[in-house]
Amino acid sequence: MLELTNVCKTFNPGHINEEKVFDRTSLKVNKGDFICIVGSNGAGKSTLLNIISGKLGIDRGKIVLDNGDITKEPENIRCQKISRILQDPVLGTIPSMTVRENLSMAYNKGKKFDFSFLVSKKNESFFKEKLKILDLGLEEKLGTVVSKLSGGQRQSLALIMSALTEPRLLLLDEHTAALDPKTSEIVMEITNKIIKDKSLTALMVTHNIDHAIKYGNRLVMMHRGQMIIDVSGEEKASLTKEKLLSLFKDVSDRSLFS
Repeated sequence: MLELTNVCKTFNPGHINEEKVFDRTSLKVNKGDFICIVGSNGAGKSTLLNIISGKLGIDRGKIVLDNGDITKEPENIRCQKISRILQDPVLGTIPSMTVRENLSMAYNKGKKFDFSFLVSKKNESFFKEKLKILDLGLEEKLGTVVSKLSGGQRQSLALIMSALTEPRLLLLDEHTAALDPKTSEIVMEITNKIIKDKSLTALMVTHNIDHAIKYGNRLVMMHRGQMIIDVSGEEKASLTKEKLLSLFKDVSDRSLFS
């Protein structure tokens, strides 16, 4: 479904602060995978999502999505097939617009349109039906300006918006990190439900080891731009925090001498 092959990426090449993030890094994602990506700061997790989304280009390598080479496609073209939710709840929605207007913008993504749809109420029943999934009462707040919503409500709205057009790939970049623990758990449950109900393929970067173990069918740990641990199936289901940290220590210790 998604395949990165021998991807290389270096920041500030030729300068004193040159940083090689990826050196022939590869990753294969199957259709329907919900992959949780963990790793220390600087491992390349967010850079990976930036490369997949097209926000960052690569020096060498190849990126294929649904059998199509998207290596040189710009971000604005990729966003028609890839949805992304960022850490800051403000960035996933348009705060100055209403809930209805935000949903209308998302629903018309990739289509030719004028802005008459922003005042149209023809999709109101459809939007309410989608918002009811959240169980946050947002279906009664279609006319509310998004800036008046809580962080958790905004991220939940962003999730609904991202799934409206059923993207080929959903990228979640620490999308619960800015939320309080209780709200974070609620948003993760909503995330899991939407991914399952829509049969989406998703990559989720997280620093929350408990979330990485609990959710998804596959866990990938990154270290120095490489996928050093990749577990799925029964191995993923039986994983504990202690076992994962032990695996990381073993693999990272061996990488020091490789």
